[in-house]
Amino acid sequence: MRLRHRRPVLVISGVAMLLALGACAGLPGAQIPSATVVPTVESAPPAAAAVVKDESTWATKWGPLSAADRELITKVRLATLWEMTMAQQAQTRASSARVRQVSKEIAAQHSVLDEQVLALAAKLKVQLPIKPTDLQKEWMDDISSRSGKEYDSTFVKWLRLAHGQIFALIGAVRGSTQNTLVRPFSEKANAAVLNHQRLLESTGLVQPDAFPSPPAT
Repeated sequence: MRLRHRRPVLVISGVAMLLALGACAGLPGAQIPSATVVPTVESAPPAAAAVVKDESTWATKWGPLSAADRELITKVRLATLWEMTMAQQAQTRASSARVRQVSKEIAAQHSVLDEQVLALAAKLKVQLPIKPTDLQKEWMDDISSRSGKEYDSTFVKWLRLAHGQIFALIGAVRGSTQNTLVRPFSEKANAAVLNHQRLLESTGLVQPDAFPSPPAT
């Protein structure tokens, strides 16, 4: 009789032990207090899931199109809208033969660049501006209001400043873009803008106020 009473006690103790072991091993039905839960490698989310998608980047069949890529396309178009107009005007209004020659070359190159940016924007579905910005209009008005040597120096000043500003953006986009259409376009824009800076500087009229501020380091 004593053996019959001891056996159930041993069975119950065995079940309790199994439940305790099951709790540690994660067996079905076992519960672990939340304070003792430790994340494991298997339960951690994959690294890719932690990456936040940049919603400003568009997916295209030529590769990602970033906000900076689109900004470059837009600003090249804006540059043409006012610079080509003023370069055409300067061909007849500039007092210096060198400024007239420079403006002729800049206008011709902007015409080619504009054809390229229009074709690129059409493929990438980027909406382009159709008129200059308010600031660009102020520059245009300032140039147009001058005459003689003042006209020449003002024309050179504003165009050199604008080219210096966009030059930095071109370099940043060329270095970062993953889009196979934007990459060669940025190189063409770089060559054109670099050439325009050299042409404007060749007039001898570039003063300190024609240069943008140096980038922050």
